[in-house]
Amino acid sequence: MGQNKVQEVEKKPQQKRKQNRWITPKTVPYLFVFPAVAFFLVFTVYPVISSLLLSFQTREGSEYVFSGLDNYIRLFQDTLFYKALGNTFLILIVQVPIQLFLAVIIAVALNSQFLRMKSFFRVAFFMPAITALVASSIIFMILLDENYGLVNYLLSLVGIEAIAWLSDPFWAKVALMVAITWRWTGYNMVIFLAGLQNIPASLYEAAEIDGASKLKQFFYITLPQLKPIFVFTFVLSTIGTLQLFDEPYILTEGGPNNATLTITLYLYENGFQYFDFGYASAIAYVLVLIIGVLSWAQMKWAGDDE
Repeated sequence: MGQNKVQEVEKKPQQKRKQNRWITPKTVPYLFVFPAVAFFLVFTVYPVISSLLLSFQTREGSEYVFSGLDNYIRLFQDTLFYKALGNTFLILIVQVPIQLFLAVIIAVALNSQFLRMKSFFRVAFFMPAITALVASSIIFMILLDENYGLVNYLLSLVGIEAIAWLSDPFWAKVALMVAITWRWTGYNMVIFLAGLQNIPASLYEAAEIDGASKLKQFFYITLPQLKPIFVFTFVLSTIGTLQLFDEPYILTEGGPNNATLTITLYLYENGFQYFDFGYASAIAYVLVLIIGVLSWAQMKWAGDDE
């Protein structure tokens, strides 16, 4: 009996060792990383590959069949796609430089040693970036209402007739750009502010000793030192503009007469209104290609070799 008990006691540690052979100091890090990798593969890699394959398929009845490059050929013959592409690039060319210019000016002002209540103003300018898109868009719809909006009321006080902000093709683009600028200027301002605070104060002190004015210091010290920040914010703003969806969808629904139709809004319409997911996937991958080429071109043009 005594020998049996000893054998049972010896077997228990061996069983525990066999049960825990997968949990070792070498495998524990992989076990911790596994959930994140699994979620990434399921919710990122799989949808990307699946949508790529879907872009080469068309629906026949209730099934999708392989159709080669038909969706891409149709895309490059689609006048409405070129309309959406033109609207998106117009917003990019006009709105992004204005937004970044305002962001730099505000960042320089908020970095001034003579300004009081800096924290309050920084939070105030950044608040639009964290405001709910639906809420901010509804506010703009109320402000820009042609008949009862506050903006047209203030214009009427100085003798200017009411402007059809959301129903005229030109003014709808203007209203959309104003809404985007209001929302994202503060976001870029924070990035520029971080860049300004990393510029050595000794550069400005040396410039003052040499008799350089504040304006010359801005153009010959501040702007050159902020070049990497300009590249970063311009690439981010370009990507964000090419993916613009929420504002035109809520404010104008792409109208009037497709004047504010963007690429992502056109993608959404094909995918979730017409249920043409193959064509929508083709639009998505053309958009990815455009974003990649533009981002690479911007960095090469800026001389960013890193």
